Amino acid sequence: MTPKVVTLGSFMMDLVAYTPRRPKSGETIRGESFSIALGGKGFNQAIAAGRAGAQSAMLGNLGTDSFGDDFMRAFNEEGVQSSDIERHTDLGTGVGHISVQTSDGDNSIIIIPQSNDRGDAAYVERHKQTIIDSNILLLQLELPIDGAVAAAKIAKANNVTVVLTPAPIAPLDPYIGLVDVVVPNEGEAEELTGIKQGVEEQAEALSKMLGCKYVVITLGPKGCFVTDGAKSEYISAPEVTAIDTIGAGDTMCANLAARLALGEDIFTAAKFGVYAATLKVTRKGAAMASPKPEEVLAFINSSK
Repeated sequence: MTPKVVTLGSFMMDLVAYTPRRPKSGETIRGESFSIALGGKGFNQAIAAGRAGAQSAMLGNLGTDSFGDDFMRAFNEEGVQSSDIERHTDLGTGVGHISVQTSDGDNSIIIIPQSNDRGDAAYVERHKQTIIDSNILLLQLELPIDGAVAAAKIAKANNVTVVLTPAPIAPLDPYIGLVDVVVPNEGEAEELTGIKQGVEEQAEALSKMLGCKYVVITLGPKGCFVTDGAKSEYISAPEVTAIDTIGAGDTMCANLAARLALGEDIFTAAKFGVYAATLKVTRKGAAMASPKPEEVLAFINSSK
């Protein structure tokens, strides 16, 4: 049976400037290229989950503008269920302003949420059946907190596994007892726990903080650290030349979720996610650069 993964999350039309470096305050520099790409952590995860082999569904809000049309067109082309998405005439589709350093692929992002802010508890209640019918719920922190918490409560009440990406940083107290797997990057883990060094200690603190069994801390090109409370493991990423790191964490989370939904253990699923994210950074783009399972498996085999 095909696993079902539902993502409650954001849409951001990414306006991406590729530049040798970030400008200093008050400085104007010449960029190298520009692109417009579909993005947002929620959208990225929903597309990546579908490409990872799951039956993917998206919960979220769009404007009735041309950007919103572009997102809906992408869902139709990718086969992601989009019937729960609500569209609004009074608020436009969310926008992300992104700078990518061409020297190393590193990026920085400003988001303007707009219609994403309609993803509140009332919206979630209207579409709760899609959560109930799923195996995994993917959450991030780009939407109103009452909507994300409501979704997590529905999932927990119906034995749906909750995977949380705690980004952008926000207090996690409302999610205590509602999260099964938390997947921060190393910077987020440090900020959330106040522990400056030691991913093992950070993971233990996050597990206690949320009351969750599984913690996966992503370490960029170094891979990730995984613990289930009893066993811990560092999973290395193969060495590649990074072109674009946008959406790498979302690719990791979505592939992790898809593999968990297939019944794999957290360590096997995390390794698959690391290799999927590593393959993604060798390509320009976010969601649309996310690989398919056969590509990831071939990459794993070629890296042995």
